[in-house]
Amino acid sequence: MVPFKRRKLVCSGATGSHEGTRFPQVVLFLLERKMGASRRRFLSQLGEKKGFQVEQLLSERVTHVICENNSSEEVRTWLRSEVGGQTAAHLLDVSWFTESMKAGRPVEVLDRHKLQTEEVEVFSTPSYACQRRTTLDNHNAVLTDALSLLAENAELSGEDGRGVAFRRAAAALKALPLPVTRLTQLGGVPCLGGHSLRVIKDVLESGASPEVEALRRSERFKALKVLTGIFGVGVKTAGRWIGEGILTLRQLRDSGPTLNRAQRAGLRHYDDLNRPVGRAEAAAVAAVVEAAAGSVLPGARVTLIGGFRRGKQTGHDVDFLITHPEEGREAGLMPKLVSWLDSQGFLLYQKTNSNSYLEAAEGPARPASNMDRFERCFSVFKLPEEAGRGGAGAGGEGGPRPWRAVRVDLVVSPVSQFAFALLGWTGSKLFERELRRWAGHEMNMCLSSHALYDHRQSRYLRASSEEEIFAHLGLEYIPPSERNA
Repeated sequence: MVPFKRRKLVCSGATGSHEGTRFPQVVLFLLERKMGASRRRFLSQLGEKKGFQVEQLLSERVTHVICENNSSEEVRTWLRSEVGGQTAAHLLDVSWFTESMKAGRPVEVLDRHKLQTEEVEVFSTPSYACQRRTTLDNHNAVLTDALSLLAENAELSGEDGRGVAFRRAAAALKALPLPVTRLTQLGGVPCLGGHSLRVIKDVLESGASPEVEALRRSERFKALKVLTGIFGVGVKTAGRWIGEGILTLRQLRDSGPTLNRAQRAGLRHYDDLNRPVGRAEAAAVAAVVEAAAGSVLPGARVTLIGGFRRGKQTGHDVDFLITHPEEGREAGLMPKLVSWLDSQGFLLYQKTNSNSYLEAAEGPARPASNMDRFERCFSVFKLPEEAGRGGAGAGGEGGPRPWRAVRVDLVVSPVSQFAFALLGWTGSKLFERELRRWAGHEMNMCLSSHALYDHRQSRYLRASSEEEIFAHLGLEYIPPSERNA
């Protein structure tokens, strides 16, 4: 005699309505496990409206078992407990169901729809980005691009906390060694909040997130992108202009708001400054800066930093860290360097900040993000074609020209602080944020681009290399090429 529980499952009378069935050869059963009762009920009703037969109980008539967030082993374990594990039905991910609903017919069952016969690898990664090795080889670019766009929108809206949350989620995915194919693989991945998981789920199931696609079409988002793309324009200024009805560069030029010197330069060279800078162009700028530094201070050392040091082939600007092996010789270097570059016709714009860092008085007491207290020059370079442009510059007021404008930052550091400056200015931005968070939360230390202070010992920890800094922090050394969080 068949046990009562199993008899309920195979009872032919306990099925969904077959009225209006368009596909008699297809009989669906939606597994409630992990899907939830309300979602199962909604999907069942949707299937019936589309003309599919949907069984409420598993029976021999079922041809397709639809599952959500279940591994093959989990479903087979459930089948063994309910019907002895035997069924001829397809065991499918919910993606087959959603694609069939969209098509209005049963789509072909492909390998990507089937539950994996082997256990899907569950990824696990450390909580802090500074503990992870993240190369430029991103296996989950579709997912991280979606999360990064949400982060950018949050930052442009002044919601920095939400922006950091999305950045951390994207960084965790960038570090994974293989593509993510289902949510169940992310059980050991940190920093994935509910919002991020919903976006990931949408992308995995349908190839895109409705929220992200709507954001791409948003007029406000597009306007913020355009206006903050002007050198010297921040989020607050762009938001004020949008409030005044200025959404495009043409409207900005025609409306005539008062612009400061940096903004005028940014608007004048907008096209050039928003076009990526290639590695060859960065090398050409480096040659100019090295010649300038050597001319005004023999023995000065120039190091290319930022994304190019991490191995990137393009960037939005070019950054250099300059020092001298004799402590104190770097003092007064920046004005001489700027004067030399200006006299040679390389500067379209420049603004210099003096060094305002005082270790004993300010180092451990200040926030750990004081990356801009070095002597620093924000500039726009005029890079000639023959110096590495590789082609004519963008058209401007004078038409095509044999040069282009390039954003260049120059930073001067005393040699005693060089290792900290090199680490801080190499990036990525999130990697550096996570280093400082690790130092404060896990080590009771304060890290900046100038120094490392140990609060437990009430003293500075000196370092002459990045490796020494990682050792002070109790971290495995990660080279620049693997800091692309």
